[in-house]
Amino acid sequence: MDFRKIALYFKFSREQRIGIILLFAIIIVLQLVYFFVDFSSPSQFFPDKEKWMSLQREIDSIKNNNENKEEKKYLFNPNFITDYKGYKLGMTVEQIDRLLVFRKENKYVNSPKEFQEVTKISDSLLDSMIPYFKFPDWIANKKEIKEYRNYPNQKIFIKKEKKILIDLNQATQEDLIKVSGIGEALSLRILKQKEGLGYFVSMEQLKDVWGLSPEVIFNLSNHFKISEPTSLKKIAINDASLKELSSFPYFRYTLAKQIVTYRSMNGNINNIEDLIKIKGFPVEKAKIIGLYLEF
Repeated sequence: MDFRKIALYFKFSREQRIGIILLFAIIIVLQLVYFFVDFSSPSQFFPDKEKWMSLQREIDSIKNNNENKEEKKYLFNPNFITDYKGYKLGMTVEQIDRLLVFRKENKYVNSPKEFQEVTKISDSLLDSMIPYFKFPDWIANKKEIKEYRNYPNQKIFIKKEKKILIDLNQATQEDLIKVSGIGEALSLRILKQKEGLGYFVSMEQLKDVWGLSPEVIFNLSNHFKISEPTSLKKIAINDASLKELSSFPYFRYTLAKQIVTYRSMNGNINNIEDLIKIKGFPVEKAKIIGLYLEF
């Protein structure tokens, strides 16, 4: 091997040697930078991040509390179950319809067993619904009498508790909330309805309160009554102005205007029968409306 020929490849000029040295220096520097410098991207700082994380933790805490909170049970008479209530408890449309047909015959179920016989619900569904059932007190008394029939020679004295009914017009919000199915919202609606009318004259007027189901109205009738109004200011139907008539909750401006027109064309209105002749008059509420009027 001729080493002299090979040595010719390693002969460099001064500028070439300087270039080679600089190249090696750059390579060494880059290697050092690679090993000792952290190239990971710095974490971005979001000033609102901690605020949103705190809010999210608060929302999660409230959600967990709501999930762990035991649902409040509202007892109801199964004879007056609504479509929504039955659906919510797991009944089918056919099962609810069977009860409605049974009730149209003016019949009542007096026990969970009778409820199952009428609706044909399963045993498991019945067991889940029983905690919500509340039958009237007289049914419980009736069962006591049946139990005592096994002792014909024994005198039976059943103490009948006399329930004192409160005048609905004197009831406070606290009195209303004590009734099963009445909460803060419904109690305020009832009081607002009374305030608009000035005075309840019939328990039937509770049907006009939005959100009151038939079973809740039934519960209210077991705790309240309507006393004879003593200071009820009646509307003088023949002297009241259009403004006074239209402010009456059962009249609206259009009907009040027709009443004024009827008076001017036919003279005084003598009774509720004359009012019924006016177009748009709520005939189904004539009996109640008549108690607010003075002819």
